[in-house]
Amino acid sequence: MKKFVNDIDDVMRESLSGLVSAHPELIRVEFEPTFVARRHKTPGKVALISGGGSGHEPLHAGFVGRGMLDAACPGQVFTSPTPDQMLAAASAVDGGKRILFIVRNYAGDFMNFQMASEMLHVDHATVLVNDDVAVENSTHTTGRRGVAGTLVVEKVVGAAAEAGADAARALMSVLGVELCGEGPALTAPSPRSREIQCLKLSSC
Repeated sequence: MKKFVNDIDDVMRESLSGLVSAHPELIRVEFEPTFVARRHKTPGKVALISGGGSGHEPLHAGFVGRGMLDAACPGQVFTSPTPDQMLAAASAVDGGKRILFIVRNYAGDFMNFQMASEMLHVDHATVLVNDDVAVENSTHTTGRRGVAGTLVVEKVVGAAAEAGADAARALMSVLGVELCGEGPALTAPSPRSREIQCLKLSSC
């Protein structure tokens, strides 16, 4: 894949700025710390936040908007975002109905979102997406990373949250979803704040 890079140190900032310049009516970006958020906060709605290292575009910044994420926290290329990004994003998009972190099963992502969860003093929950069944025993991976399933979770849960569902009902909306070939069997969530829910995926 060919790409234009003016300066390797500025590649994430420039790419996010370009994304927002193309869709200023939909999204905005903040730096120091970095996050992308919906242009307008939606009061009374469960706010969905995800994130991860850049290099997986359009995950996750490309899926911020109506019916999907309220904010995304991009790290540098293949580098997890930091807890201060998640806390700033949560503060920016909190609509007063709960924050829901949607986290891919990467060690760094999990660790930093967990740290943010411990420091966040508003009602919130975390869901850890664990998929990629076909590569569970691959010598080239460290486990099921949740790359494919996270997109489905963000879309389905995002649509439910947009329709007014609470966090537990929004998560339950993904039950029965199947990605044939890498088919998930998803466990029902607990409504308790701060509890990490793992979406367990198994073969079709």
